[in-house]
Amino acid sequence: MTKLRLSLACVQTDRSAPLLDGRITIPGCEIIPHPGETQDIFRRTLNERAFDVSEMSMSSHIVQCGRGVEDYVGLPVFLSRAFRHASLYIRTDRGIESPADLAGKTVGIEQFQQTVGLWLRGILADQYGVRTQDVSWRNGGLDVPGAGGERLALSLPADIRLEPIAKTETLDAMLADGRLDAVIATRPPPSFKAGQEKVARMFPDYRAAEIAYFKASGMFPIMHCVLVRRTLVDQNPWLPTELFRAFAKAKAHALNELAQMNVARVSLAWIAEDAAETRAVLGKSMWAYGLEESRHEVEAMLRYAANDGLTAEVIEPERLFHSSTHKLRDQA
Repeated sequence: MTKLRLSLACVQTDRSAPLLDGRITIPGCEIIPHPGETQDIFRRTLNERAFDVSEMSMSSHIVQCGRGVEDYVGLPVFLSRAFRHASLYIRTDRGIESPADLAGKTVGIEQFQQTVGLWLRGILADQYGVRTQDVSWRNGGLDVPGAGGERLALSLPADIRLEPIAKTETLDAMLADGRLDAVIATRPPPSFKAGQEKVARMFPDYRAAEIAYFKASGMFPIMHCVLVRRTLVDQNPWLPTELFRAFAKAKAHALNELAQMNVARVSLAWIAEDAAETRAVLGKSMWAYGLEESRHEVEAMLRYAANDGLTAEVIEPERLFHSSTHKLRDQA
């Protein structure tokens, strides 16, 4: 029997590596691995339809679903999750003592539609009363001029103020010299790393802030999901379920590796202890796949997307994922 050949593009993490290197297989399928970095994978998938199966920004997937774009279908396989309190950097000379003080300020982000921004804007609104409309937004490259800009063209409501920075500028330079009051970034801006005295994290003890947020909200923010080419699903209705199960097995393998104490599988001295500490906070299924296990997080993201003007209305969680996966449960 001829196997279905599938190109798979995703970041090579402990959760995806067993599929990329063939340790875990998908019945009836042959995987053609394409490990890479997020921005390139997202761009090629959205603009070129380059891969059969692809890791994808959850916010971009939400935007596409809201627009009725159906080239791909989603799977509730959340290859990336991350708490994002660490991603908010501020000027210390602007009177920003609390996140509530960001109202009326000018904040930079590489892409307004980035999932990191979706979550932080939602947290600012829910926990600190700062609406997206209360901030002036600037998008552009963090530390490379001209590198920013939206991966999908946006048409935002008039009350959301978003303007691109000049192609010759960077968000980091504008934060460092005071033309921005704050920046949202998935990696530390160079000015922060260099110890610029007027640039700091909004949450210096971000781990404590993130644990407190989880205990209050029960949400471990979802960053990425998995997409599958719709024509393949139409031709092979069994495919979404088999892909979900394979990704769940790969993730279970990764979590098991963290607990091994005879030979550390990760280059950290106390990785098993750190994993146990994390599980004690997040619970037994500390990296859940499946719609039902993560419905509260998905619903929050869809509410945030509508509030931010990324979708015209709050869409139903089921619209994001293929119907055959709605009731699938993650056993890890």
